[in-house]
Amino acid sequence: TYNPKDTSLKMLSIPRDTLVDIPGREEDKINHAYAFGGTEMTIDTVEQFLDVPIDYYAKVDFNSFIEIVDLLDGVTVNVPFNFKQLTVGPDSYYANFTKGKQHLNGKEALAFVRMRKEDPEGDIGRTKRQQEFLKSLIEESMHFKNFTKLDNFAEVVAEHVETNVKISEALSVFINLKDFNRDNIETLSYNTNPQRINGISYEIVDKDSLSKVKSALKDHLEITNNNTNDSE
Repeated sequence: TYNPKDTSLKMLSIPRDTLVDIPGREEDKINHAYAFGGTEMTIDTVEQFLDVPIDYYAKVDFNSFIEIVDLLDGVTVNVPFNFKQLTVGPDSYYANFTKGKQHLNGKEALAFVRMRKEDPEGDIGRTKRQQEFLKSLIEESMHFKNFTKLDNFAEVVAEHVETNVKISEALSVFINLKDFNRDNIETLSYNTNPQRINGISYEIVDKDSLSKVKSALKDHLEITNNNTNDSE
């Protein structure tokens, strides 16, 4: 969520195994919403799960992920521990990650956010690395001074990114975020408990912690239960 009054952003990642109600279907893992009904069902599921409206979306493929990071001349992230991960695509190689600050190109950044098996926290740990990457990506974008590359950026978005955000709208927001940095970003999370049901692993949501997340998102969007269509 983004509040333009104080240019603050709240970021929430939803673990893929979270057990939720999928509209028109039974309870299931939230990532199955996309398999069942694409973008539309995914949005409907998340809106119902969090009780907030989703006005804008972007669906990003691996190619655009890599190209956007490379257009920014890479991103610097805080690596939580040493590991290695195979990159994707032609000329793949094992990227080595060392605990601490590390500058990554597009392929390395994708490997950084995809690795799961070597993380002691599994998918939860991967989620934390994805949030770390997004914070770094946003900060790098705010410092992006090479406006000659904006045409290239627009081409990447047009070719690889599915979104309902107009380029003109995105650039307008970008220009108004002159003083934005990662201090403007707050990461939200809710607690889950792993559980196997009929031999399948799920993350069961703690209702109290989810309620706090819902309230935080609504407060940030300045909406109430009765006017969830009035949002930014």
